[in-house]
Amino acid sequence: MAYKVAVVGATGNVGREMLNILAERKFPVSELVPLASTRSIGSAVSFGGQTLKCKALEHFDFSGTDLCLMSAGGSVAGEWAPRIAAQGAIVIDNSSKWRMDPEVPLIVPEVNVEALAGYTKKNIIANPNCSTAQLVVALKPLHDAAVIKRVIVSTYQSVSGAGKEGMDELMRQTRAILVADPVEARKFTKQIAFNVIPHIDVFLDSGFTKEEWKMMVETQKILDPNIEVNATCVRVPVFVGHSESVTVEFEKKLTAAQARDILREAPGVLVVDKREDGGYVTPLECVGEYATFVSRIRKDPTAENGLNLWVVSDNLRKGAALNAVQIAEALSERYLSK
Repeated sequence: MAYKVAVVGATGNVGREMLNILAERKFPVSELVPLASTRSIGSAVSFGGQTLKCKALEHFDFSGTDLCLMSAGGSVAGEWAPRIAAQGAIVIDNSSKWRMDPEVPLIVPEVNVEALAGYTKKNIIANPNCSTAQLVVALKPLHDAAVIKRVIVSTYQSVSGAGKEGMDELMRQTRAILVADPVEARKFTKQIAFNVIPHIDVFLDSGFTKEEWKMMVETQKILDPNIEVNATCVRVPVFVGHSESVTVEFEKKLTAAQARDILREAPGVLVVDKREDGGYVTPLECVGEYATFVSRIRKDPTAENGLNLWVVSDNLRKGAALNAVQIAEALSERYLSK
C-alpha cells in the first residue's frame, strides 16, 4: 500500500531531512506534496531523484491525503493540525504544541510504539523534543532491566536545533571573530561562537527553561511518570548533533558491563565504549546517522545503583525527521495497511 504524503515546512532544516529520510527508507509514497508558507511558493526541494516545487499550506486541500508530517512551529501546528486531521489526514507533528495533550500520543517507536493506538482520538501524533528522543531511546532498555528512579541530564545542544537562523548565526559570528569584525548576537541571547549558553527557550517561574521542562515532562509521558528528571540544557557551538551527559539512578543493581550488554541489543542504539583515546562518539561523527550512540558507560560512585552515560545523536534525524518517519512506518505496519 502506498500513501499520499504532505510535508509541511518542507523548506526548513527538518522538513528537508524528512524528505531525505522518506526517500532513503523507501517509505511507500504514491504522491509527495511539499508545503510551506506563501512566501516559499515555488521553492524547489529534492525528494529521491525528483525536484518538487512547494505549494502553499493555506491553499492546499488535504482531502485524499493519508499522512501529513509537520515541522512548521507551534503556532502553525496549533492552527493547522486539527484542520488537516479533520480532512482525514493523520498528522505527525514535530512542534511542542501537542506533546502534552492527554489525547495525543507522544511517540518514540523504539520506546512506546504501543501508545500509537490512541492516535484516532484527534488524528494527531506528537514527535518529542529532540533532546528527549535520544535520551529515552537510551533509557528504555535500562529501565526495563532495573527500573529507573532518577535521571540527571545536562545537554550540549547544537545550533541546528534553533533552525537555519541558528546555524547562520554561528557561521556569521565565527567568520567575524576570525577577521576581527564586530560580533552581533541576533538569534541567541549571547555570542554562540567560541562560547556556550546555558539557556534554551524561555525561562519559567521555577528557574528552569522551557526546554528543560520539556525534557522532564516528556520523558515521564513517554517512559514512566514515576521517573524523576532534572535537566540543564545548554547551547554549544556545534552545527549538528546533540550530546548529553546522563546520570541514572536505578531501583535495582545494574553494573556498567550489564548496561553495556543490554544497550548493544537495544533497538536504535549503537554502543561505542572503548576506554581509550577516541573510544567514544562525538556529535561530529553522528551526523547523517540513524542511531543513538552511547559511550562512557561507567559506575556512578555517588549512588548505590547509579550509572553515567554519554549519549549522542543527530538532532535533525532521530531528534526530529527520522522519528517522524519511523512513526509513519509504525502506523503503516500496525494500522493503515490493515
